[in-house]
Amino acid sequence: MNDLKKRFGRLVAVHRRRSGLSQFQLAEKAGVSKDLISKIEIGVSGASFRVIEQLAVALRVDPAELFTPGLKPELRSKAYTDLVVRFAGLSEEDLLWAGEVLDAALSRGKR
Repeated sequence: MNDLKKRFGRLVAVHRRRSGLSQFQLAEKAGVSKDLISKIEIGVSGASFRVIEQLAVALRVDPAELFTPGLKPELRSKAYTDLVVRFAGLSEEDLLWAGEVLDAALSRGKR
């Protein structure tokens, strides 16, 4: 459960930063305390369904975007999770660019 709290917290932080909000501003928009936002983002506190919904509304995302999809056991690495979280914070345009960079980098190794 701790891993889920940490992943959830990291994604909340990514969406908050992408929205240009401080923890205090997100707390105000979501109707919760700044202390709760801080605890969620560092993974020491979970959130009720009500709070998840309030955060999603405040961040203007689908609540499902605050969670990563279930991973196969062989893919549960910190590096993979960190990349998923980092990519979650990118715009569609930036994701397309990152995909092109990744393709170029991977094809370079095949020469």
